[in-house]
Amino acid sequence: MADTDLYIVMGLGGLFILIGVGSLLWGRSEKEDYYKGISSRSDVREYMQQTPEIPEPIGLKIGGVISIIVGLVMFFIGGGFLLWA
Repeated sequence: MADTDLYIVMGLGGLFILIGVGSLLWGRSEKEDYYKGISSRSDVREYMQQTPEIPEPIGLKIGGVISIIVGLVMFFIGGGFLLWA
C-alpha cells in the first residue's frame, strides 16, 4: 500500500473515533433530557422509580462504543502498516 492509502485509513479511523465520542455524548444528553422531562410530572414518579430502559439513548451509546472500537482498529492497522512499510 502507498503511504497515502495508510494515512487515509488512519484518518477514517480518527473520524470513526470522533463520531463515536459524539454519539456517546449525544446519548447521555438524550437520557438526561428524558428523565428531566418526566421527573417534572407528578403522575409518573412511580414509573421513574423502576428506571425503565429507553431504547434511543442506549442505542446511541452502543453505537458510539462500536464506532470507537472500529476507529481504533482502523487507526492501529493503518499505523502498523505505516511502521512496517
